Amino acid sequence: MKGQRKKKRIRKKSLHAALLLALAFACGCAGKNRASEMGEAETVDSMSREETENGDSMSREETESEEKDTSREEAGPEEKDTSREEAEAVSGKKTVRPEVLHFVDVYGQKYKVDIDPKVKKHDYKLDAFLRDGQRMSYIGDERYTYRLGIDVSYHQGYIDWQKVKADGYDFAILRIGYRGYGQEGRLCRDTRFKEYIQNAQNAGLDVGVYFFSQAVNEAEAEEEARLVLDSLQGCRLQLPVVYDPESILDDAARTDNVTGEQFTKNTKVFCQMVEDAGYQPMIYSNMLWEAFQFDLKKLAEYPIWYADYEPLPQTPYHFSFWQYDNEGVVDGIEGNVDLDIQLIQVPAKEK
Repeated sequence: MKGQRKKKRIRKKSLHAALLLALAFACGCAGKNRASEMGEAETVDSMSREETENGDSMSREETESEEKDTSREEAGPEEKDTSREEAEAVSGKKTVRPEVLHFVDVYGQKYKVDIDPKVKKHDYKLDAFLRDGQRMSYIGDERYTYRLGIDVSYHQGYIDWQKVKADGYDFAILRIGYRGYGQEGRLCRDTRFKEYIQNAQNAGLDVGVYFFSQAVNEAEAEEEARLVLDSLQGCRLQLPVVYDPESILDDAARTDNVTGEQFTKNTKVFCQMVEDAGYQPMIYSNMLWEAFQFDLKKLAEYPIWYADYEPLPQTPYHFSFWQYDNEGVVDGIEGNVDLDIQLIQVPAKEK
């Protein structure tokens, strides 16, 4: 539209100049030559300006267009792919993108994290986990068998362990002690531990123990291990001693600023002391801790007790126990209780 308006202005100016020349000739005006020169000059000058403006405009548009096209080409995925292919060709190695895991926490918050290819994965068949009401089972994989259990602390109060056994639960992991999450970080023994371990084993359940940790450094982790070992004097265990560092989600805690690196060091120290004392150590974890806290490569020698209340375990990493519910109902216990399943590998000759 701009070019059409400019051409109309050129034609009007040319017509005006021609009228002036005719009038000057008819009147014998002495300024004929000057009027002609001026009219022609104005016409030519006007056309020159218009052409220049048009030319500049077209030049700018063409230049901008070329620059945009060039920019698009430089940012295009094809060139990036080519560069990556060239780099791979030079190095002789193909770029492997890490597998990504999508998971949710207990509040439904979504997360995304790269799966560590250097950490051992579990080989369970997820469709073999079957839940019927309160009970989880693992069926259809001849490589593993399973059994059910519970984990408890003094919060459960009196427990009729004979009823627990009769209800189909074969093991229990008992809290042996804890460290307070306040700044003092006081060490405490679970006041019902001795009662629970005696009565549970008398009822025929296998027993392990766990310690709820709030250690902020290795020295405190050693203190926690010493309390556990002291409390175990005179006791026999069939299952591991579990280190259970946890985040306090609904209050300020002394461990709020502890790094994942430090948590890993604390865990390593605790487990080493337990192992040196002749017990099997194990680590309590969930997907958040496996993704953002623990360096699992440094803890690879220890079995994992994995907590996850989704229908299926979300972790890709290996675990031996799965705490699959924190609101279970078990005969012989008043109120809710945590429910667990243990996956037991069948020896090759028995398959």
